[in-house]
Amino acid sequence: MGRLTPKGKRNISRIIPFGVIWLFVGWILLFVQEAATLNRNLNPTSAISVTLEVFIFASISVTCVGLIVGAIEVLWLGNLFGKNSFSQKILYKVGFYTLFLVVVIIVIYPLAASIELHKSPFDASVLNKLSSFLISIDFLSTLVSVAFSLFLSLFYAEISENLGHGVLMNFFTGKYHTPTEEKRIFMFLDMKSSTTIAERLGHIKYFELLKEYYSDFSEAIIRSSGEVYQYVGDEIVISWKYEDGILNNNCVNCFFAMKESLSKRKAWYTSTFGVSPTFKAGLHFGKVTTGEIGVLKKEIIFTGDVLNTTARIQELCNAYQVELLISDSLVQNLPLEPEFQLRSLGKTELRGKLANFELFTIQHK
Repeated sequence: MGRLTPKGKRNISRIIPFGVIWLFVGWILLFVQEAATLNRNLNPTSAISVTLEVFIFASISVTCVGLIVGAIEVLWLGNLFGKNSFSQKILYKVGFYTLFLVVVIIVIYPLAASIELHKSPFDASVLNKLSSFLISIDFLSTLVSVAFSLFLSLFYAEISENLGHGVLMNFFTGKYHTPTEEKRIFMFLDMKSSTTIAERLGHIKYFELLKEYYSDFSEAIIRSSGEVYQYVGDEIVISWKYEDGILNNNCVNCFFAMKESLSKRKAWYTSTFGVSPTFKAGLHFGKVTTGEIGVLKKEIIFTGDVLNTTARIQELCNAYQVELLISDSLVQNLPLEPEFQLRSLGKTELRGKLANFELFTIQHK
């Protein structure tokens, strides 16, 4: 079996919370129901008595259903409604999943009933119980429970997408509640001639271009194990944990993959906006302090000299007339393959820095 790709890892990490949410919500609702009825089956003709075997089956089933919903959401439906508003996405998805989950209930119920009655799922007594269930209040109660689990998991997914999956998980786990020192790689990436483009297009059209521009970077960032730290106007800051960025030259490959993504859509950008955006970038690494900050609005931020240095490196791209500048310290740690052509630009003084930095540019053969 091959090594799991960064995109595969990311998808799995986004799907698993669905199963966890569905399992815990199922347990909570079951506990409330059993507590309210004092663990008695008040309607045995349609409701299933909770035995140990039924409880285990229900736990496994609800977790699997949650994972299936997560897979549908992450791999297909989320992309289908990706450009709709938050409320529209929730509405459309609830409609789709409601029909899907009605079918799931009709399939799972006879299996649970067969475990309770110790009979085949196709036995007459099991099918009679199913028909009674479908016209009972228990069916509506189950639909409400499923709808709640669905809404909660979809709400989690949307919040995760807006904050960033890694950021939300770090908030939940409290990973950065106490400041932590980390070694990270940063890429500061800036659109070329952005002021001129904005003046030509106007604010609304320029914003639409930015949305497409950043969207085209997404696949490259995911495949290179990168994380979007900030969007600042026409500038994007991408970060890697040091090991992830060095592995397979991910931080450098990300730059060329993003460049290729824009190149493939050059004709579309030109026909839609009258311009095809290009960019320049600076790469550097170093230690940062990572932690939660803020009272009215919490964020996980990085602080350290490496961010200022990377920004200064990126600013020199125009002076050297290159699209990519990399610090000497990072170059020394990259396992560059022969297809990368490395060229030293000599030592230079960065604005606000006492020490001189040797900078390199890289071309992909």
